[in-house]
Amino acid sequence: MAENLKDCSVPSKLSWDDLEALCRSERLHCKDFGITKANVNDYEVEFLCDYKKTKEEEFYLVKWRGFPESVNTWEPKRNLKCPKLMKQFHLDLDQELRRQKRRNIPKKLDKETSTFLVLKAKLRQRLERWGFQLNQTCNHPGRIFVSNDVDLEGPPKNFTYINHYKAGPGIVFDEMAVGCECKNCLEEPVNGCCPGASLHRLAYNELGQVRIRPGEPIYECNSQCLCGPDCPNRVVQKGIQVDLCIFKTDNGRGWGIRTLQHIRKNTFVMEYVGEIITTDEAEKRGHIYDRQGSTYLFDLDYVEDVYTVDAAHQGNVSHFVNHSCNPNLQVFNVFIDNIDERLPRIALFSTRAIRAGEELTFDYKMKIDPVDTESSKMDSSFTLAGVSSSPKKRIRVECRCGSDSCRKYLF
Repeated sequence: MAENLKDCSVPSKLSWDDLEALCRSERLHCKDFGITKANVNDYEVEFLCDYKKTKEEEFYLVKWRGFPESVNTWEPKRNLKCPKLMKQFHLDLDQELRRQKRRNIPKKLDKETSTFLVLKAKLRQRLERWGFQLNQTCNHPGRIFVSNDVDLEGPPKNFTYINHYKAGPGIVFDEMAVGCECKNCLEEPVNGCCPGASLHRLAYNELGQVRIRPGEPIYECNSQCLCGPDCPNRVVQKGIQVDLCIFKTDNGRGWGIRTLQHIRKNTFVMEYVGEIITTDEAEKRGHIYDRQGSTYLFDLDYVEDVYTVDAAHQGNVSHFVNHSCNPNLQVFNVFIDNIDERLPRIALFSTRAIRAGEELTFDYKMKIDPVDTESSKMDSSFTLAGVSSSPKKRIRVECRCGSDSCRKYLF
């Protein structure tokens, strides 16, 4: 009987905080909570809950890590060695006092204010845990951070982070694994090289920046090629390289994405990833999303077949990229191995240099027409599939991008 329960598991009814408190009370060492033999009895400040001051001293109500809130204690400021938590506490306090149109910090906080500070601290913990889970799941070098300085909304529900396309109902991927025999694709490409669609002209320069027009397909080298991992024709497949932050916007646009590092012009930033579904399925889901006031459907239009990428419930960081009528990201269609040749990877490249801290956006109504040139005529190894991409929307939605060239309406 025991061996039949080897892989059995059930969800815990205890919260993350309660589990940590239980481990400490039972003196259990736990790697996930950072509880070791050396610190199992330590008292560590988890967050600050309240504030008051007298003529002589300032006091903070402390939530101790690994212990229930019932044992919170008031501690004088001089006893606390947590400058970062104290700074964050006062940032949250100042924000709440400004909302209440109060200028000075009172000697004692009212119940409404102290409750807000506790909720804000708990929200920050939830977002940090979600960010940790995202970084555990993603397979790219760029890290993901999460921030909400606007309200108390936590991580989105019913969203699963995935790294690659996922086949939806009725979809079967036909893998294509045709490689080139080049030893040096940049300097000595041989006949049949992967970028042969453009007369052997590589899509990227030596810095990995795209140098072809939007609408031209990009064929990267793959696992079947003789060139090595340092081949300059391997860019999108290496994944996100910069640190990004999922943040809550302050103008009603929901969550957004900003870069935490400088991005050069024409640099790959991220892929648009989601569930691949048929046109009929997209129509059904689209009506549901319309009623909800949002959608994440991205059309892939072909001569014979039409598919849609749905990132509503399964996707990567691109799920959170907002629209702009003057965007800093542009779509390119990239073909790599292990993907159906009719389904290019939707790669977003920077249209200009992007400063650290700037929000990343693309135009939801962008239209990419395949470039009709002699170099677009493929041999039997590669079949050019013209791609026309734009998120599927059916309702009139007011645009809030705020750019000087704003069209006023998204759709």
